Amino acid sequence: MEKRERVEKTEHNDVGSIRIADEVVGIIAGLAAMEVTGVAGMSAGLVGGIAEMLGKKNLSKGVKVEVGEREAAVDLFIIVEYGVRIPDVALRVQENVKRAIESMTGLDVVEVNIHVQGVGFIQDGREEDIRVR
Repeated sequence: MEKRERVEKTEHNDVGSIRIADEVVGIIAGLAAMEVTGVAGMSAGLVGGIAEMLGKKNLSKGVKVEVGEREAAVDLFIIVEYGVRIPDVALRVQENVKRAIESMTGLDVVEVNIHVQGVGFIQDGREEDIRVR
């Protein structure tokens, strides 16, 4: 799939056109990922060797989306909860994100790539995260 910056899905009909921005698809993907049990949060990447966990307002920053005319490819950067089976959580995230994007936008999701950036755990009543090696 050809990589493009700020591409929007556009549909034309008798009334006019409908445009769906990449950011909208990214937010849908982030929300769908957070619905899955075992996902502690989205990750903005590694900062000083530690995965930085994002709050709910920044969900799209843990998501990279490539939207074409009719297709979308998604990369999600997540932090999983300690003690979960990572492959099972990743599979459920892939399925939930694909289903949410396809049902809400009409795009065909060709791939959902999961990048596990850390493991979250609760220590002294607050949530922390560590890098997965």
